[in-house]
Amino acid sequence: MSTDPARRPLRASDADREAVVEQLREAAAEGRLDMEELDERLGLALSAKTVAELPPLIEDLVPEEEVVGAGEPLVIKGGMNGQSRAGAWKVPTRIVVEGGMGGVKLDFTRTGVRHRVIDVEVNAGAGGVVVIVPEGWGVDLDSVHGGMGGAWNKTKGERLPGTPLVRVTGSGGMGGVYVRNPGRMQRRKLRRELEG
Repeated sequence: MSTDPARRPLRASDADREAVVEQLREAAAEGRLDMEELDERLGLALSAKTVAELPPLIEDLVPEEEVVGAGEPLVIKGGMNGQSRAGAWKVPTRIVVEGGMGGVKLDFTRTGVRHRVIDVEVNAGAGGVVVIVPEGWGVDLDSVHGGMGGAWNKTKGERLPGTPLVRVTGSGGMGGVYVRNPGRMQRRKLRRELEG
């Protein structure tokens, strides 16, 4: 048996399995899976031992990309007073953010994103840019020039199968780029809403 960590299969956690189960149930509710297919895939998801077993169960259910506005990016400018996108807003595959003096906040915690990758190009300016993503989403800040404010990924845990990757490029400027998961109060509020 190989002892090379790079070749060792990563064991699936309950959270990994539940993320896929949720997507399968949503697909069935939308009519993209019949009940027989749902039962079969749910059984495979719940019995998966490794993370690698999970993506094939949902690959044909997640569109490569959903084009919003004929391919035009969503442009958000912070200006003097700042701007925010939160709640159930429609997320395109490309977002251009100019922080300005007031800054910009992008909150993805209540969005129904189906793209695999969301490209966010930032010019954080003096106000900075804050990006809030659900736990389990992927974040890539490798192509951000930190500038004076820096670029900070404060998210926890690894990316779960089937979840989006937020790929950030551009400059942190003076205000910086800060990516995090929802805070404790926001998580409580989301939990209460789900329990309804």
